[in-house]
Amino acid sequence: MFTRSLLPAVLLGVSALPTFADAPRVVTDIAPVQGLVARVMAGVGEPDVLVPPGASPHGYSLRPSDARALSSSDAVFWIGDELEPWLADSLSELAAEATIVSLLDAPGTTRLDFREGVVFAQSDHGHDHDHDHGHDHEDDHDHEDGHDHDHAEDEHAHEDHGHDHDDHDHGDHGHDHSGHSHEGLDPHAWLAPQNGKQWLALIAEELAKIDPANAEIYQSNALAGQAEIDELVQSLGAELEQTDGQFVVFHDAYQYFETSFGLKSLGAISLGDASDPSVARVAEIRDAILAADVSCVFSEPQFNPGLVRTVTEGAEVVSVVIDPLGTKIEAGASFYTDLLADTGARFVECLSN
Repeated sequence: MFTRSLLPAVLLGVSALPTFADAPRVVTDIAPVQGLVARVMAGVGEPDVLVPPGASPHGYSLRPSDARALSSSDAVFWIGDELEPWLADSLSELAAEATIVSLLDAPGTTRLDFREGVVFAQSDHGHDHDHDHGHDHEDDHDHEDGHDHDHAEDEHAHEDHGHDHDDHDHGDHGHDHSGHSHEGLDPHAWLAPQNGKQWLALIAEELAKIDPANAEIYQSNALAGQAEIDELVQSLGAELEQTDGQFVVFHDAYQYFETSFGLKSLGAISLGDASDPSVARVAEIRDAILAADVSCVFSEPQFNPGLVRTVTEGAEVVSVVIDPLGTKIEAGASFYTDLLADTGARFVECLSN
């Protein structure tokens, strides 16, 4: 009798305990986006990432585990098909019920066109598109789901860079996985701190719609993340103002960072990160380095350093490795500011010699 009379009270006590909704299942495309989402979700959950360290986002093939993650996702945050043309169809098929956000298409995002030629024009950093979603490009963007894009495919073959893609290819739905086109919009927009701040607010807003119980946490985390970026920009700006000299990048991936801090790249060794430069391009950039008395040339970790030695032959330059994806940076809520800090440190190192 005692047990039976106690049971309703026990059940009542259990039901009166606060309940916490499961964290939304969030998938991101690349590490910098994962870092931004992780900052917003701190204390609630952790986002997954599709493209692993060392793999190129321009031509990755989804693994079965990636397909499962997309199929069970509540939200997907990605840069857009300017960076990952292979992903759009997979999102529409595997994550049809999820909220899908293309950050490059987000209102307020600073967007720049790729610079043309081996040696860049020094009068500007490309055309800055003011985004309130009033832009008008040749490609027809569907701004509600980020899927409806039509782009010319890169004619250069992409190398796998040593990543072992296991099992079956779940990402091949008719796209040419050879890489992204270096015409039109430059997708490396995460290297603009102002975009990082803009995207933190957007991520918090979208997650709050999915998970209103944690809306205040998302908002608070986004504001804290924005303050961290502001503080870092101030300190980086002071350091970068003390640097001097011309520099050359391996491929045109850094103009968002350059524009944010008033830096000017002379040119790029390679058209993109998916192909080796032609003999004529190597000769032209080598001549430009010598003529402009360039002091700094950036290489990237996945490329043959012998190519940098070739283009800098006869010149007195410092060569520093820089990585726009932060391959060696630990994942987590501080990833994005760590990436910006590391990028700035590389510029200071290379341009202070």
